Amino acid sequence: MSHFSLELPTIQNWNCHSCSECCKQHGIFVTDEDKARIEQQEWTEADGIPAGQELFVKEGGWLGKSWYRLAQPNGACVFLDDEGLCRIHAKYGEPAKPLACRIYPYAFHPAGSKVAVSVRFSCPSVVQNLGQPVTSNRKEIRGYANQVVPANVRDAEPPELTPGTRLGWTDLLPAVDVLDRLLAADDVPVLIKLLRVLYWVGLIEQSKFDRLAGDRLSEFWDIIGQASIEAFGTDTPVEQIAQPTRIGRSQFRLLAGQYARKDTYADDRSLRGRWRLLQMALALTRGRGTVPPVQTCFREVPFESLEQSFGPLPDAAEEMFTRYFRVKIKGMHFFGRPYYGVPFAEGVHSLALVYPVVLWIARWIAVSNDRTSLSSDDIVQAITIADHNHGYSPAFGTWGFRRRVRNLAQMGDIAKLCAWYGQ
Repeated sequence: MSHFSLELPTIQNWNCHSCSECCKQHGIFVTDEDKARIEQQEWTEADGIPAGQELFVKEGGWLGKSWYRLAQPNGACVFLDDEGLCRIHAKYGEPAKPLACRIYPYAFHPAGSKVAVSVRFSCPSVVQNLGQPVTSNRKEIRGYANQVVPANVRDAEPPELTPGTRLGWTDLLPAVDVLDRLLAADDVPVLIKLLRVLYWVGLIEQSKFDRLAGDRLSEFWDIIGQASIEAFGTDTPVEQIAQPTRIGRSQFRLLAGQYARKDTYADDRSLRGRWRLLQMALALTRGRGTVPPVQTCFREVPFESLEQSFGPLPDAAEEMFTRYFRVKIKGMHFFGRPYYGVPFAEGVHSLALVYPVVLWIARWIAVSNDRTSLSSDDIVQAITIADHNHGYSPAFGTWGFRRRVRNLAQMGDIAKLCAWYGQ
């Protein structure tokens, strides 16, 4: 009998459409069982594996734990053929693929007596909501969960609400539900919903919880949720929201630049490569001249070209952003162990920042293609780029990155950035 229940994203569809992006940009790590099975398959040059090409690259070691990943010199999976298809799948079927490949894009996160399932929006099919409802794959997802979720998952300690304040799961999960309801509203655009969320989490940060628990705390979540709705109604003049501060803009460019990068294991890790990254960081800090292209889909364009009005967002953007935030929230994929161990409030701030980050990246894509308005394809590509890093790049869990998020929150610049890039 299963020792936990699963909560699946009911608003999300997905099927693999063989775009092979996950095979090119993610580190594909294998279990000992995967490695032994692949070795027994005895791959040769006749199967399309070049002579002398190692199947496994060893990572770690020395005094720490070592593990293996599948990789070509360019960082893509060694079993990816010229047509973007998996050689293992073609020869032996889906069950023979590494566990990491079979599980993607699903992610499993503890949530009290249940496990919440999220999905990775680095997959274009996820962003575009293509395929069958995720709920129709419950049996398959349960099988994956049974392989990767630890037996003691129900004993997982709930994350902090704010630094130094920790609630039990029964008190914390209703806050997640209210957060989801704020994003689910269908009478206002996503920008207004994010302004409400930021107002709501600001009230949480100002509050004391030593005398609140159970029904009283659930009522409190609802009361401040309603207060945020009243603070930002359907007629909120977002065009009157102050522009981001100069320091806030500088901090944001650094943050957005990290989101825009496409770090893989094929990256140049030499001193020369590190020097290049430092030069990029300095350029982003200054914000003058041209934006350094951090991957091949971007051209070198003037910083000021990303600060002009790009007109209204594409119609599809509202649905994509709303679904993105709701899947991350209900999947518990924005705070605690699944997100660098950060408290709930800090995780909300980081999640809200994805909105201006995606729009900044989308503008960069548009300008790189000589356009001054955004298309749905720009938004799709920008979300896949941003989510490749969000919650997965080790850099995002560092003191410097987290401090940048906290600075933007304390200066009140997150709401200003949302309004600035969302208009």
